[in-house]
Amino acid sequence: QVQLVESGGGLVQPGGSLRLSCAASGNIFNIYTMDWYRQAPGKQRDLVASITTGGRTNYADSVEGRFTISRDSTKNTIYLQMNSLKPEDTAVYYCDFRYWDGKNYWGKGTLVTVSS
Repeated sequence: QVQLVESGGGLVQPGGSLRLSCAASGNIFNIYTMDWYRQAPGKQRDLVASITTGGRTNYADSVEGRFTISRDSTKNTIYLQMNSLKPEDTAVYYCDFRYWDGKNYWGKGTLVTVSS
């Protein structure tokens, strides 16, 4: 089993920054990718950014150049640095670990609200 706990969400003004964290415990071996998703009210859950254990990153077009995903393997934690935030970035942000055996695990999410 794997437990993922997100933190760092909150209320921020447009143009501001936040850093989200996702701490993992349990089985942290044989991971394929570690991802951040978000889900705005009434919308589907969409991929925001992903990072492989080799460090390869991928971003949604809507956040490219503003968000940065990173990982600290010594702390079993991934991060999402979010800069130049916009109201349309408002959503619940979830982390997700995907394994080579096809399993994946989700955190419970952290709410990000971008508003003046």
